[in-house]
Amino acid sequence: MTDGKRRRGLAAASALLGGVLVLSACSGGDDGASGDSKGDSQAQVDEAAAKKSSEAQIKITPKDGSNNASINNSAAVTVAKGTLTEVKMTTADGTAVAGEISADKKSWKPSVQLERATTYKLSATAEDSAGLAAHENASFTTVAPDNSFIGTYTPDDGTTVGVGMPVSLNFDKAITNKAAVQKGVTVSTTSGQEVACHWFNANRMDCRPDEYWQEGSTVTLKLALDGVEGAEGVYGVQQKTVTFKIGRNQVTYVDAKTKQMKITQDGKTVRTIPISAGSPDNKTYEGQMVISEKFKETRMNGATVGFTDDDGKGEYDIKDVPHAMRLSTSGTFIHGNYWGAKSIFGSVNTSHGCVGLQDAKGANDPNMPGAWFYDNSIVGDVVVVQNTGDKTIAPDNGLNGWNMSWEQWKAGSAA
Repeated sequence: MTDGKRRRGLAAASALLGGVLVLSACSGGDDGASGDSKGDSQAQVDEAAAKKSSEAQIKITPKDGSNNASINNSAAVTVAKGTLTEVKMTTADGTAVAGEISADKKSWKPSVQLERATTYKLSATAEDSAGLAAHENASFTTVAPDNSFIGTYTPDDGTTVGVGMPVSLNFDKAITNKAAVQKGVTVSTTSGQEVACHWFNANRMDCRPDEYWQEGSTVTLKLALDGVEGAEGVYGVQQKTVTFKIGRNQVTYVDAKTKQMKITQDGKTVRTIPISAGSPDNKTYEGQMVISEKFKETRMNGATVGFTDDDGKGEYDIKDVPHAMRLSTSGTFIHGNYWGAKSIFGSVNTSHGCVGLQDAKGANDPNMPGAWFYDNSIVGDVVVVQNTGDKTIAPDNGLNGWNMSWEQWKAGSAA
């Protein structure tokens, strides 16, 4: 090949190579344009993914991982921009917890109260208007007994009681933040009477009006103690409403001097019954006492209330005392007596501090005074004991706060 031909060949090769380089450079530019196309494609993918995600927004209360959760208000599930299709709740060991989705399918809650110191798991599914599903899961642990308190209350919901029946709350933990706890307890009555609460100690609070409840009225107790800190690190768990009715106004007057008992209703005497009260050595407490329990028959053993013989056994042990009604925590009762002679009633005081009425063994004779009084008395009726020569019963010995003046009573409020 001549030099001229070689030069022309190199020039053509160079031109071709240059064209390739140029083309490569243009291809690089095309790659840049292709990159913009990829960005557009990613945006389209994101948009498509968003369109495939449900708009439903599920909320579970309490938050996942919560401790000391309420046993009343926990496990609430709600949804926005959608409807619930399924909610499952179990304990940590897999035991199912019953619950219901609301009629509008916007919320769910358990149909049973939760247990304390228990771990629960929740899974919820909802759909939006397009039928796309959303899911949410949570696990929480309810408040432990050591970190919570409850109040045992009397009277019970739906009962009818006498005019002297106070609302009495006994807490299972000592309350140091009494003001906060009292604020969470509301007692009201349809009679419009003012009601005040009184703390006897760190565990007991009773509530009553100035005078006896008005007959026929309805009393409502509201407990809003869920989450209330009663003592450092100890929280309430109760959230409920209790109502009870006040029956007829019956007040009984026991006179240990005359040894007669007068039963009044609405201030009128309906019957007088001869009694035998506490002996001179074992006098009956004086004061206003409220019947707190009724037993058709019960056992009374002196050893349980400090009356023992030299051998340590009870001075008496009667296994079938008829028609017994408790007047004090310490053991004062008004009850039937079948073992005493008929002649003692109305003439001599012979008991260890109780008030005895003539009665029959077996508690089945309705004609006996003990049976009549039992049948015509209800829990909450007042028995006023007079002229025994003993001291007035302590207000916290039973449900006997009526032995405090209204001023003394209100002075024990933490409000």
